[in-house]
Amino acid sequence: MGKKYYVIGSINMDLSALVERFPVPGETVMGSAFFTSPGGKGGNQACALGRLNAPVHMVGKIGDDQFGREYSKHLHAEGIDLSYIGTAQGISTGIAVIEVDQKGENRIVIIPGANEYVDEALVEKVTGDFNSDSIVLLQLEVPIPTVLYTLKAAKEKSALTILDPAPAVRLPEEIYPYVDFITPNSTEISVLTQMETDSDERLRTAAHKLLSLGAGTVIVKQGADGATIFREEFSRHVPGYTVDTVDTTAAGDSFNAGFAYGLGEGYEIPEAVRFAHAVAALSTEKMGAQTAMPTIDKVLTLFQRGH
Repeated sequence: MGKKYYVIGSINMDLSALVERFPVPGETVMGSAFFTSPGGKGGNQACALGRLNAPVHMVGKIGDDQFGREYSKHLHAEGIDLSYIGTAQGISTGIAVIEVDQKGENRIVIIPGANEYVDEALVEKVTGDFNSDSIVLLQLEVPIPTVLYTLKAAKEKSALTILDPAPAVRLPEEIYPYVDFITPNSTEISVLTQMETDSDERLRTAAHKLLSLGAGTVIVKQGADGATIFREEFSRHVPGYTVDTVDTTAAGDSFNAGFAYGLGEGYEIPEAVRFAHAVAALSTEKMGAQTAMPTIDKVLTLFQRGH
């Protein structure tokens, strides 16, 4: 039996504006383009896995509005199983307001909407399907108690768990023993540990703090500089790929999906990280989140080419 992927997380409609530069407080600037596209860290990871032809189930909630209906049609078209998507009555679908500057950097404001109603009752419908062939991906745009409940349920069924701790908040320490892989960036690991991470040594210290709390493996995403794997017995830096970056929105989500897929294909951790880099790099070559995510053929071409 092959691996099955379960993404428990947020579903947002992204409202994106392209600007030459970000405005300072009180300033109005002219934008050059505007578009809407499906997003949310959960939906992004599910879509990225779908583009890799992985069997993926999305677990989350939409609102009973036009954005929710559009999102459901989109996920269905991407081949993603919708059996575990609920509808929050009288609540809007989650919204992300995104500004992207000419350098490809972004600023994002999240309005959670229906994502705040992703609860244990919803997750309980899917946990019975978890087993040792399940890979469970989570993020932090749904309630933390739901994240903890899901992680516990997954580990009870011997599923593999991957936590993307974004947006970063301090987490209850009881979460970490249920996390096989945690994938913060350098800012997020600083928030998680309340430690400075502005040098290699400080980053190592922070990563080992998470390991000491029970996390199995810490993978620190470092953007164009690649990523560093930290385990109790070793650490290893894995460089990324150089591409023509247009928009970094959802690059982290693409990374996590690629990493999960790599593990599911039986890659060793460093190779799974390298595969994740290929997915993330290609996702930055176009505007938008899910609209920019690459197909498996494109990823394999870059991955097999090497750095």
